[in-house]
Amino acid sequence: MTPTEYNKCVDLYADSIYRFAVKMLKDGDLCHDIVQDTFEKLWMRVGEVAFDKAKSYLFTTVYHATIDHIRRKQRIGDELGLEKVGDSVSMVSPDLKEILQKGLSLLPEDQKSVLLLRDYEGYSYEEIGQITGLNESQVKVYIYRARLFLKNYIGKIENVI
Repeated sequence: MTPTEYNKCVDLYADSIYRFAVKMLKDGDLCHDIVQDTFEKLWMRVGEVAFDKAKSYLFTTVYHATIDHIRRKQRIGDELGLEKVGDSVSMVSPDLKEILQKGLSLLPEDQKSVLLLRDYEGYSYEEIGQITGLNESQVKVYIYRARLFLKNYIGKIENVI
């Protein structure tokens, strides 16, 4: 990859990998750092990564960085004895977007990441498998389980409206 192609990668993919990281972590400043680190890693391997494979490389790197951060945060939480929040929704004035975001935050990280890559970023099952290191059938199962959880979590649309 040439420096011009690298700059084109920054222009093309920075927003989408930032968006993916924010959906995973909900912390804009941390996500800016992760995106910057991701592009730094790409720059260090600019001679090894082909331009047509750069998007997959970037999403794979961001995926691993977000999962590492989540695991590190959970490990610290476990060491401090913090408890997780319950699974129910209490609605005074429901907003579907807020309910969906809350439901996404309750998903296991593997299911959440494959669902975001599929439904928000539009990746194919095969591409998601390459990014996450899962095989295609595992990706399909995780997406199915995530969608089923969200369907049950949100409930009937009449309850939301």
